[in-house]
Amino acid sequence: MPRPSTRSRALLAAGVLGAVAVAYAGGVLTGVAGSRAPAPPQSVVDEAVDRIADSAAREVDRDVLERAAVEGMLKALGDRWSTYLPAADFAEFTDSLEGRYSGVGLWVRQGFDGVLLVGSVQSGSPAEAAGVQAGDELIAVAGAPVEGRTTAEVVSALRGDPGTTVAVTVRRAGGDEAVTLTRATLAADDVSLEARKGGVSVLRVAAFTRGVGAQVRAALAAADPATYRTGVVLDLRANPGGLLDEAVDVAGAFLDGGPVVSYERRGQPDRTLQSYDAGDTSTGLVVLVDAGTASAAEVVAAALQDRNRAVVVGARTFGKGSVQEPSRLSDGSALELTVGRYLTPNGRVIDGVGVEPDVLVGAATSPRSAERRAIEVLTGLTAALDTATGRG
Repeated sequence: MPRPSTRSRALLAAGVLGAVAVAYAGGVLTGVAGSRAPAPPQSVVDEAVDRIADSAAREVDRDVLERAAVEGMLKALGDRWSTYLPAADFAEFTDSLEGRYSGVGLWVRQGFDGVLLVGSVQSGSPAEAAGVQAGDELIAVAGAPVEGRTTAEVVSALRGDPGTTVAVTVRRAGGDEAVTLTRATLAADDVSLEARKGGVSVLRVAAFTRGVGAQVRAALAAADPATYRTGVVLDLRANPGGLLDEAVDVAGAFLDGGPVVSYERRGQPDRTLQSYDAGDTSTGLVVLVDAGTASAAEVVAAALQDRNRAVVVGARTFGKGSVQEPSRLSDGSALELTVGRYLTPNGRVIDGVGVEPDVLVGAATSPRSAERRAIEVLTGLTAALDTATGRG
């Protein structure tokens, strides 16, 4: 009889079944001192791994078979957001959410047609220097086509030691373009506040990495109030999302407490996340979005829209309103499983729908023109408020 694979049994038990391991001690189950309980039956998956590893004409490492088994189970879910992350990839993923990583400065997202797209490009990164743009379709990375590869696999190929290079081919309206990017150590600079004419400031949030909520509040507190006396444009274009608690904190910076988002999980009551700190509720606010505004960024836009705190301007957002939760496995790898979906304060579903702007700006509009339109809306909003309240 083939020898059971302890590691694969632990992997499946910890990550897929979520069962608690039971320690079998001699005599405990039988009541006879010194006797041994029978070994638990081997699962079909363990049995298949053993037989393939031991008998197949082509030698395959057990780790490869176990990963294939896990990915097959995830595929059975029919959910494109649930994924398996090897230990190294999970560590890099965690680092990126903390705002540090070694790579080329690309956020990758999956389109609804299955293609992989550049979600956003970090300012000052190798990718930006090479002319890679948000919305570009990824065709090949590191000499291999991206078709058939998961987002996690492609991101892993983009990352690597500083100073090493990676070849990337992207496709846009003008055709395919191949570039060679030199990886660098990057620190996310995800919050910026820039003054525009007429007392308008543009608050750009590129991703919801750790600490972004505090950075937003600090940026507003440090700025001269005269620079945003007319109002603030909260720019969430090409923001791929990130940490939900940071999104709640950013939305709360403009709310006087209250609900920001709720999410539902199988077999559990809905859970509502609230903002408890009093934020700025008097400054005029427009949220600028596009088709690359996704996940946690959509949560912020929808919350401010539902709470009548902001006017949303731009194109319909991406529509990723599902909740992913990482679950660590025994070898340091992780399953990132979809465990629920977001609901806005008014109970709207984001997943597969997106956030419909109050003022629509065509998807083909240039970024500069879209910002100008947002400023126009903000200026008109503030003027109307001043007339209604008698401010002058």
